[in-house]
Amino acid sequence: MVQTASGYDKAANRDLVGRLVADAAQGQPDLVVLPEAMMSDFAVEGESVAEAAESLDGEFVATLRKAAVEHNVAIVAGMFERSCDQHRPYNTLLAVGADGALLGAYRKIHLYDAFGYKESDQLTAGDVAPVVVQVGDRKLGLMTCYDLRFPELSRALIDAGAEVLVVPAAWVRGPLKEHHWTTLLTARAVENTCYVAAAAQNGKKYCGLSQVVDPQGIALASVGESDGHVFAEITGERLADVRKRNPSLQNRRYSVTPR
Repeated sequence: MVQTASGYDKAANRDLVGRLVADAAQGQPDLVVLPEAMMSDFAVEGESVAEAAESLDGEFVATLRKAAVEHNVAIVAGMFERSCDQHRPYNTLLAVGADGALLGAYRKIHLYDAFGYKESDQLTAGDVAPVVVQVGDRKLGLMTCYDLRFPELSRALIDAGAEVLVVPAAWVRGPLKEHHWTTLLTARAVENTCYVAAAAQNGKKYCGLSQVVDPQGIALASVGESDGHVFAEITGERLADVRKRNPSLQNRRYSVTPR
């Protein structure tokens, strides 16, 4: 999990991504997760991110692919992707394999229309459908920031086979917001008996606190507020053991169909 803050200079952000992936790759991970909006930070209130948006064959995705191949590591990172509405792009997570192939693109479903902010003024919501990608022998379910407040999405990802919920974020600071962040990460792990891997932006606007939580709700590794990265090992044996002792997914009496 990599913790940093992006800016409005897209070229500088691409250079930052290259350096961060190179640094993290020295630990030989299978996956490097970068925060939401790594291509460019969110626009200030009253302005738009539309001019910053790119297509999936643009410079930002090319940077991810190059870094993935160069360092033999899968990468997940956030960007603004052009949509059919030229004024309101998607808030998209890209998953790129170690061979540079595009594994999946998740367009944020739940836009942050809360706490005095209205993300839907700038962005278009993605289709309501879980996105699960394979990295090595693990299946990853993709979520973005505010999605964390909606347990229905995490359960849909688990039902689609996800063993790890990957949550890039730019979690805005505010009263009790840090408490919400850590509580919800733990809750999503415990209720789904899965791993949760969260990489967040930090700095003046965002709370940081990137971490990996195991299926029992234990933080395996975490970053405070500063720039940095942490490693955690995810194992199928731990998943199987927790789900054997706590078969709550099997004990469900009803399911929720996404709408």
